[in-house]
Amino acid sequence: MNYEHVLVTSSGPITTLTLNRPEKRNALAMPVMRELTQALRAVAQSDALGVILAANGPVFSAGHNFGDMAGATLAQARELFGVCTEMMDAVQAMPQPVIARVHALATAAGCQLVASCDLAIAADTAGFAIPGGKGGLFCHTPLVAVARNIGRKRALEMALTGDVIDAATAAQWGLINRAVPADQLDAATLDLITRATRGSALSKAMGKQGFYQQVGLPQAQAYALACELMATAAMTPDAQEGIAAFLQKRQAHYTQRPSGTGA
Repeated sequence: MNYEHVLVTSSGPITTLTLNRPEKRNALAMPVMRELTQALRAVAQSDALGVILAANGPVFSAGHNFGDMAGATLAQARELFGVCTEMMDAVQAMPQPVIARVHALATAAGCQLVASCDLAIAADTAGFAIPGGKGGLFCHTPLVAVARNIGRKRALEMALTGDVIDAATAAQWGLINRAVPADQLDAATLDLITRATRGSALSKAMGKQGFYQQVGLPQAQAYALACELMATAAMTPDAQEGIAAFLQKRQAHYTQRPSGTGA
C-alpha cells in the first residue's frame, strides 16, 4: 500500500516504516498519525518478524502539529489526542518487536513515539525533549510514555524544564537502549532488531503482549498473570520443540506464528 507521509520498505523479515515529511520536521499532524497507525496495523498482519521505525530529514519528529490545535474545539482536541493514543497503542499491540532508529531530535509526541517503541537506538547526535514545560501547553500525553521508561523524577525533570537531553543521557536514563556514533546507527539498529527477532515468533508475540499487561500491575497480580501466561505458553508446539531441542542437543525448528499475521 502507498502512503503519502510514510515510506514502507522491507529487507528480508524486517520492515521499515519511515516518517517522510522532512519539510514539516515530521510533525505528527492528523493525516500523518492516521497513516502511520494504518501502516503499523498492516505490518502487524504481515509476515514481517520485526519493525524499524525511522524518519527522514533533519528532525526525527517535532511532535504534534500546532496547526491542528490552533482554534480547535474541545471535541476536535479530544479527537486529536485520541488518534495519537491509538497510534502509540498500535506500536505496542502489534506482535512484532518495534525498534525506533532515532537519527536526530525527537520532541513532545515524537519523543513519546520513541518511548512507546519496544526498543530504541539513537545516534549520539540525537536529542530528546518534552518541551511543553517551557510554554503554555504541558506535555501530558508524552509524559505517560516517557514516565514508563525513565521513572518519576527524571520524567518530571524533562516535563517541567522542557530541556533537551542528549542521546547519552537518554541511554543512561533508560529512554533508549543505547547511543551510537551516527555512522553506526543503521548497523546497530539492524543488529538489535535481528537479535530481538530470533527464536519463535509466536513466543515473542506472547512475550511482548504479556510484558505490557504485567508491567504496570502490583507484583502479586503480575506474577499471577505471568504464571498463567507461562503455563499456557508451555503447551504450545513451539515451546515443546524448544524444550525437546535443548534436551536432545539439536537445533530447534520453530513453525508457529501469531494468529492474524501473513504467514
